[in-house]
Amino acid sequence: MEYKDYYEILGVKRDATEAEIKSAYRKLARKFHPDVNKTKEAEGKFKDINEAYEVLGDKNKRQRYDSLGANWHGGQSYTPPPGFEQFGFGGQGGTYEFNFGGQNMGGFSDFFSSLFGDMMGGGQASQGMNFGGFDFGGTQRASSGTRRSKAQAKPQDLDVTKTLNITAADVFNQEPVNVTFSEMERCNQCPPGGGFCSACGGTGIKNTSKSIKVKIPVGVKEGQKIRLKGEGKTDNYGRVGDLFLVVNFKDSKYEVCEQDLTMDAEITPDEAVLGCKKEIQTLHGNIGIKIPPQTSTGKTLRLKELGLPKKNGGYGCLNVRVKIVLPKNMSAEQIELYKKIAQTK
Repeated sequence: MEYKDYYEILGVKRDATEAEIKSAYRKLARKFHPDVNKTKEAEGKFKDINEAYEVLGDKNKRQRYDSLGANWHGGQSYTPPPGFEQFGFGGQGGTYEFNFGGQNMGGFSDFFSSLFGDMMGGGQASQGMNFGGFDFGGTQRASSGTRRSKAQAKPQDLDVTKTLNITAADVFNQEPVNVTFSEMERCNQCPPGGGFCSACGGTGIKNTSKSIKVKIPVGVKEGQKIRLKGEGKTDNYGRVGDLFLVVNFKDSKYEVCEQDLTMDAEITPDEAVLGCKKEIQTLHGNIGIKIPPQTSTGKTLRLKELGLPKKNGGYGCLNVRVKIVLPKNMSAEQIELYKKIAQTK
């Protein structure tokens, strides 16, 4: 069989770093990907490039490959060394196949099979590796973790999901809410040679920040998703995903249950016993409520049409929950009166 020089295929030196190998692979894969390059030789080159990266991009496979020595050259006649010739995919003569957008392009070379068949796992007669939806940003690699994928990468891979923390007032006021979020992405500006990158500081990952205005729809509920088309990730083909914002009510004043609101109204013990009138602040403005005599903590007053707007018109309810609290800085005389009350039990 023919020896394959994987270093030569990727155009890197034998002592190339992981970053240099990855950079070379991305550059070549982008150039010869069948979706981009329609020439006859592109398919073969792309398959060789992925096979080379399958080996050199994996620490264990690269170590086994390097054990053959550095005196081989691409195209030379090659015979597996003792101990290697029995390797096959799962020991059952199976093959691994490449698929580009649903088109079968054949499997790994015999040279690859002779060296790494035992490392590809499983006893299935045929496995698939799909590169039709390869993301050159680095989010999807032709590795052992993806070789069993039969479907082309879907546009949903570019979608982003974030939590949107809002208050009841945000829904009620119907004014756009400014949302800022950050996303960790693989850097696509690193130099091909693997040198220092000012965009990511040499880490290979960069933090991108984005700020957009979002209009909260009427009738929105906890856990509901708001879809913002075209605000997701962008790949090197110019395809753009969507941003999904999962609604989470984070309100210090109101508890939100669909369009109903619940708030606390604090009263003192004497107000609870004797009853009182209180002015409370709601989303609809300040209103007066009447607390009946002998009201206990936890009693709830239900006020209609003072909640959040409903999708089909009208408003939910506002539940005012009574909470009894002691007056601040009570005088000695007030404390003495409480003692007298206690003695009447």
